[in-house]
Amino acid sequence: MEASVILPILKKKLAFLSGGKDRRSGLILTIPLCLEQTNMDELSVTLDYLLSIPSEKCKARGFTVIVDGRKSQWNVVKTVVLMLQVILVSANKLTRYIEPCQLTEDFGGSLTYDHMDWLNKRLVFEKFTKESTSLLDELALINNGSDKGNQEKERSVDLNFLPSVDPETVLQTGHELLSELQQRRFNGSDGGVSWSPMDDELLAQPQVMKLLDSLREQYTRYQEVCRQRSKRTQLEEIQQKVMQVVNWLEGPGSEQLRAQWGIGDSIRASQALQQKHEEIESQHSEWFAVYVELNQQIAALLNAGDEEDLVELKSLQQQLSDVCYRQASQLEFRQNLLQAALEFHGVAQDLSQQLDGLLGMLCVDVAPADGASIQQTLKLLEEKLKSVDVGLQGLREKGQGLLDQISNQASWAYGKDVTIENKENVDHIQGVMEDMQLRKQRCEDMVDVRRLKMLQMVQLFKCEEDAAQAVEWLSELLDALLKTHIRLGDDAQETKVLLEKHRKFVDVAQSTYDYGRQLLQATVVLCQSLRCTSRSSGDTLPRLNRVWKQFTIASEERVHRLEMAIAFHSNAEKILQDCPEEPEAINDEEQFDEIEAVGKSLLDRLTVPVVYPDGTEQYFGSPSDMASTAEHIRDRMKLVNLKRQQLRHPEMMTTES
Repeated sequence: MEASVILPILKKKLAFLSGGKDRRSGLILTIPLCLEQTNMDELSVTLDYLLSIPSEKCKARGFTVIVDGRKSQWNVVKTVVLMLQVILVSANKLTRYIEPCQLTEDFGGSLTYDHMDWLNKRLVFEKFTKESTSLLDELALINNGSDKGNQEKERSVDLNFLPSVDPETVLQTGHELLSELQQRRFNGSDGGVSWSPMDDELLAQPQVMKLLDSLREQYTRYQEVCRQRSKRTQLEEIQQKVMQVVNWLEGPGSEQLRAQWGIGDSIRASQALQQKHEEIESQHSEWFAVYVELNQQIAALLNAGDEEDLVELKSLQQQLSDVCYRQASQLEFRQNLLQAALEFHGVAQDLSQQLDGLLGMLCVDVAPADGASIQQTLKLLEEKLKSVDVGLQGLREKGQGLLDQISNQASWAYGKDVTIENKENVDHIQGVMEDMQLRKQRCEDMVDVRRLKMLQMVQLFKCEEDAAQAVEWLSELLDALLKTHIRLGDDAQETKVLLEKHRKFVDVAQSTYDYGRQLLQATVVLCQSLRCTSRSSGDTLPRLNRVWKQFTIASEERVHRLEMAIAFHSNAEKILQDCPEEPEAINDEEQFDEIEAVGKSLLDRLTVPVVYPDGTEQYFGSPSDMASTAEHIRDRMKLVNLKRQQLRHPEMMTTES
């Protein structure tokens, strides 16, 4: 029976154990109320409860029941205490049996008794006893269940089962109760006899202490069980999350990568694949973040140093790291492959644009104005062709690097046969490089043709310029002939030298003329090869022929004059140099007449201009130059005439003359 069940009855204080003892150390049971007014059933329940409190040892020493007979009918008293030994005494004789210090104040004693205080402590004690006993059973069940194997554990107890009450609260209640029980003391009697606390309190103290010890032991074990359970739960959660990460990476994540094998056939296609890969990377990043968090949690558990979980934790950590690093490597490989493909297609596109520009330049027929323009155009063509060479070399390098990466794809193909996909990618890359090579070769061939044409045009322009220069040179020679080749010499010897120089001069003019004609013939051949018309050969040849004709006429006139001058000077010198003592050496008058005739003809020829086929006239030298030359001839003629006179009239010869 518990006090809480009969709490209303106990509050009525129908009977109580004050804690006092008789001289035989028997317990004193006090019934203070008028029994006639008492519910006997309630009194019986109260007595049953009170008599159940003492230990068997205390019960063996017996009880002393104090009933106030002054307030009760004796028949009723006998009924109540029938089971007990009855001693009828007056109140003033109670001390014979019971010390005053063991009697309450109602019977003239000094023992202090607070019924409500006792009742409250009793309620706390019984509640603590009940809760602690129940808690001990629950904790023992939990603790014992945690020590069994996994299969028995599942059959015997649910590890998620929690105690019905808070162990901390029960322990706190027990400690407070024990503290109150230990603090309760009774004052000693006048004779110095020391009395113990109430018997039920003495009994409660070891019981509470025992319960507290058991609770602390079981609760410590329970805390360890909870710690192990929490650790196991955390380990299971980590394992579950690890498997979620692993399953996703090896499942949907790997499927996403398996489906992405192409490299695209253009920049736009590669960019689209790269954008798709970035989306895949974004999804993987979420799982990689979970991996980082799990790795930190596993590291923390490993640092805790639980030996039994180290192997499992390390295995989970290794499995998670292997999968994540493998998947990250695949993502990086795919990203590098797409980046290489993007760079390859970028170089291919740039090279294609360069080839298109070069081809467009080659397809447009050019008509440069001069050799400098042609040289500039050739330089531009060479620069573009060199740029194409550099671009094609860069394309080969990018393509080879991309092919090398594609050849390594099989290393992370998860057993998938990638031969077809790789062959398509390889064929595409090789096809692009071969196409660019063919286009570049066609452009090189066209550049060679254009270069040859340009060089021929350079030669054409050069020939035209040189032919025009030959005309200018021939004109300058003609001008020099007319303006500077004037003198006829002072004697025959000098005139012969002048004639020889003139012939060499004519040879130079002849070479210049021949050179000009050869250049003009070359322009005709080049124009036929280039299928074009010369810009200047149409009027250069007539100019060349006209100047040459003029030069020939003037040269012939110069030769005639020099030859006449040689003849004149030779005859004159022959006459003038003969000695007067040998007149027989002198011919007849005809010689003098011939010299005079030649001299006059020469003088007349000096006054005659050179007449060209077009009717234009040109004189040799200036009038003063001609006058000086004519004066010299006249002087020579005068000497001849004087010689003639001397020969005719020898008497006229004097030393002075």
